Amino acid sequence: MKVIVIAAAALFGGVVVSAMVPQLPQMARSYLAAAGVQAKPDGSAQRPEEAHTEERAPEGVLLMTQDRITAAKIELAEVQPGTLARQLTLPGTIVPDRNNIRRIAARIVGTVAELRKGLGDKVEAGDLLAIVDSREVAEARSEYIAAHVNFGLQKTLFEREETLWRSRIQAEQQYLRAKNAFVEAQVRVHLAQQKLAALGLSDQEIARMSAAPEAMNGLQRYEIRSPGVGQVVERMVDLGTPVGGEGQAKELFSIIDLRSVWVELAVSSSDLGQVREGSRVVVTMSGSDLRAEGKIVFISPVYNPETRSARVFAAIGNEELRWRPGSFVSAEVEIERVDVDIRIPRSALQTSEGATVVFVRTETGFERRKVVLGKQDGEFVEVAFGVDPGESIAVSNTFLLKAELGKSEAEHSH
Repeated sequence: MKVIVIAAAALFGGVVVSAMVPQLPQMARSYLAAAGVQAKPDGSAQRPEEAHTEERAPEGVLLMTQDRITAAKIELAEVQPGTLARQLTLPGTIVPDRNNIRRIAARIVGTVAELRKGLGDKVEAGDLLAIVDSREVAEARSEYIAAHVNFGLQKTLFEREETLWRSRIQAEQQYLRAKNAFVEAQVRVHLAQQKLAALGLSDQEIARMSAAPEAMNGLQRYEIRSPGVGQVVERMVDLGTPVGGEGQAKELFSIIDLRSVWVELAVSSSDLGQVREGSRVVVTMSGSDLRAEGKIVFISPVYNPETRSARVFAAIGNEELRWRPGSFVSAEVEIERVDVDIRIPRSALQTSEGATVVFVRTETGFERRKVVLGKQDGEFVEVAFGVDPGESIAVSNTFLLKAELGKSEAEHSH
């Protein structure tokens, strides 16, 4: 009977009631729940308004568990000192690195007999590109072989005459003639060797000729090899093309190593004074997410008289060959670096009630905190007042926190 009285009082009296027993029976709890009255842990009952008042967070504070933070993909970061970089944004064009362009010329007069590499082929240092038949090379090799053979003979005769002269068997005049012939032969070998080197023959090729001159075949065949790594971007000759002569092709191949490229920038005279060689550059491809870092390697001392701008070149890596010459890009050139006591990402900032705020992590959730900003760059801002080093703040999906806090405050206002 007491239970019924308690329930009736809750239903019709609209007041907080207390059980006449230490613990409300289950039936009484059911009646109270139907009336919107909750039982307190000590056995008494309370209205929903009282429960809502007890759970209400202070203004600007959002209650949120770690599980909800993780589910919302809200990242946290510790407030720390840092560096701000002021940048100059410029349009640019990808061009080949001028240090990595190799033009393969014909040093001799001849005819293209074989082509081992074609347009687009990748080459390594020493790869055979083409073979040219050349009478000029054949004559130079023949001259060297003859000079080398004669040198061997004159050396033997000189050593024999020297031995006889020292033994007082041969006259000194005969010895001097042999010595003179030996020196002349030595000079002829040296001159013939220099001629072959001028034609482009390597020391290894000349050494093989010296070791076995009788085994030399095809004296007219001249090998053209790649001087370095790259890709064939131009081939100017075909089979049977005469090269090296008057009015004939002088260049055979053009090879470019695109593992590094340059970004050509046009910097106005008003901005040029802020750009320095070695400055950091961040390059992004127009219309894509391609991004790379590099540095300024050359600033032209000459202005373009029409545009009043100077050419500036930045070098970037291109190991994956994704940066193609001719592409248009945007470059952010670093022109100033400043150390600040407190630096936070721009993504941490939100606007609330006309003020700039951040959300500081607390034991129970987040606290909305007004901040005063200072210097800034493209990614970070300096905080002059509002947060302290070491505090943890939300740096991603902060708009969710702003929306959730606004919703919570709107419910509390009713």
